[in-house]
Amino acid sequence: MRYLYIVLLFLVCLPAAAQDKLPPPGKQKDSTQFRKRNLQQAQATDKSESITRIEEYKIISYERDTTFLDTTLTIQKEYKYNFLRRDDFELMPFANIGQPYNRLGIDLERSGLYPALGARARHFNYLEVEDISYYNVPTPMTDLFFKTTFEQGQMLDAMLTFNTSPRLNFSIAYKGFRSLGKYLYSENESGNFRTTANYLSRNGRYALRAHIAAQDILGEENGGLSDKELQFESEDPEFQDRSRLDVFFTNANNKVLGKRYYLDHRYALARKRDSLRNTSLGVGHEFSYETKYYQFQQNAQNDYFGSIIISPIDDKATLKTLYNRLSLDYSSKLLGTLKGFVNLYQYDYYFNSILITEDETIPNQLRGDEIAVGGSYSKQIGGFSLDGELAYGITGDLTNYVFDGSAKLKLNEKHEIGFSAHSSSRMPNFNFLLYQSEYTNYNWNNSNTFENENVQSLKFSLSSQVWGELMAQYSTTDNYTYFSSNATEQQIADGEENAYVTPKQEGNSVNHLKVKYAKEFKFGKWALNNTLMYQNVSQSNMVLNVPQLVTRNTLYYSSNVFKNAMFLQTGVTFKYFTSYTMDAYNPLLGEFYVQNREELGAFPLLDFFINAKIRQTRVYLKAEHFNSSFTGNTFYSAPSYPYRDFVIRFGLVWNFFS
Repeated sequence: MRYLYIVLLFLVCLPAAAQDKLPPPGKQKDSTQFRKRNLQQAQATDKSESITRIEEYKIISYERDTTFLDTTLTIQKEYKYNFLRRDDFELMPFANIGQPYNRLGIDLERSGLYPALGARARHFNYLEVEDISYYNVPTPMTDLFFKTTFEQGQMLDAMLTFNTSPRLNFSIAYKGFRSLGKYLYSENESGNFRTTANYLSRNGRYALRAHIAAQDILGEENGGLSDKELQFESEDPEFQDRSRLDVFFTNANNKVLGKRYYLDHRYALARKRDSLRNTSLGVGHEFSYETKYYQFQQNAQNDYFGSIIISPIDDKATLKTLYNRLSLDYSSKLLGTLKGFVNLYQYDYYFNSILITEDETIPNQLRGDEIAVGGSYSKQIGGFSLDGELAYGITGDLTNYVFDGSAKLKLNEKHEIGFSAHSSSRMPNFNFLLYQSEYTNYNWNNSNTFENENVQSLKFSLSSQVWGELMAQYSTTDNYTYFSSNATEQQIADGEENAYVTPKQEGNSVNHLKVKYAKEFKFGKWALNNTLMYQNVSQSNMVLNVPQLVTRNTLYYSSNVFKNAMFLQTGVTFKYFTSYTMDAYNPLLGEFYVQNREELGAFPLLDFFINAKIRQTRVYLKAEHFNSSFTGNTFYSAPSYPYRDFVIRFGLVWNFFS
């Protein structure tokens, strides 16, 4: 009930407090007209159900795609109102926020040219270069995101963007949270600081964008429930208090910490614009320096991970990278945009000491320089667009090549089709190649034995206002790299499965088909939003496990209420995925590993939500997994890790201007 009182309080107070009006006109004539137009647009759209976009407040992605500030309340906003602030349809979260997500869907394409540090299960909240946005705004704008967590904590993501002139824009943002969690020793917290700059010279020849990011992600690790059959699946009333359940260990935690400095700038050497020609010749430079480490600490040995070399346990893998790209580009209205580039990548992945055993010597470092050359091309002719990029490594051992190509055709205002292809040959992440730990079995050197992962992928997409959204992707990979346990059945029965987790490469091809379809049906003020995903894996050995079917269906009602002072949206979301041998989680590595002994899934997830929009403020109230008490304790995010029970959470997103 306390959440209902909070909602009612916001509904009463926010119409007076929410600052959706833009600031008064400035002294300059152009600025006055600009702000008046903005004010009229914001006031007009606030009185209707239509989309509210303040078009002058621009958000620019890493790929230089430009979108506008959108203050509407839609079902897609509901799907993105979570810890990651993106649609998590293909993910299965753990019980506490900030913990890992198990995968319900997979994309085998390689997004980066070079291997990453590893510890992928702890990187969902880590903002990479491609995740940073830049801004171009006429007046200061603030975005506030707030949401309650699980016991003794809150989550806040605050961003302020402003300019010192129409050509120079800055932003500063911080996302922080703390959540104790319902289960013992599962506390998580993180801080993601980032600041950006976006500049364009007066004559338009020089453009610059830059950012600094400092991030730390900390979490306690309990290894999951030590006796899930008795304490969880039995549904014994004595164990309804989740803080009383026994877990595997009480003295472990891991951490991801990273700092990055990024700069991307370009100077137009020649430019000609007139009614007949629009050409440009420019030189560009992209720079990134990042230091990152993953650390696992435990103050005493635990048989869960096997025997140790030394105690206490303090494993730390560090990666320092320096990236430079020099490019020369030419663009014209007739030929499109053609770019050639040279990449220089320097890496230093290391541990603190060399490990010498009776059988082998484990080095403490992988270090080297990579040089790659390549080019990209893009062209748009009416409703047809073509894009492609190829990078080929000429020195170094990490990357052979990466190719991406895509084509889109807009058939008319309601229909668009697209095709894309991907091909890459690259080494797996560094923690597959080299790792050192105080635990005896977690030491390996595969840098000279593992081969490049080779991936080929084809994708088709259809975007239609009539038929919905359809995506079909077929991928094949050779030398698929994964973690799995070598433990025997007896060792698994003794709770020692994680003591024998090692990296492996599959010698046979792994083929993956994914078909995803989304469509919404409207009936007056009611709507049914559906997303369905089908997957099929063809493989000689069970090394890639995903559910065959995942569905999400939302029935909701939308309407203006209180004489159009508030826009209300309420409904129920149903999510389900078929049972499969869900990957298990290894806290020491911060990775998921393949297991083929236990099938999980095939349980419903039902959420009830009430969302409201008052001017530029969106208020969210959700009863998450409200069916947990009457559909049985079979819901898991990974083996021994139950999903969250029924909980009510509240939050808001607030944009205001000054």
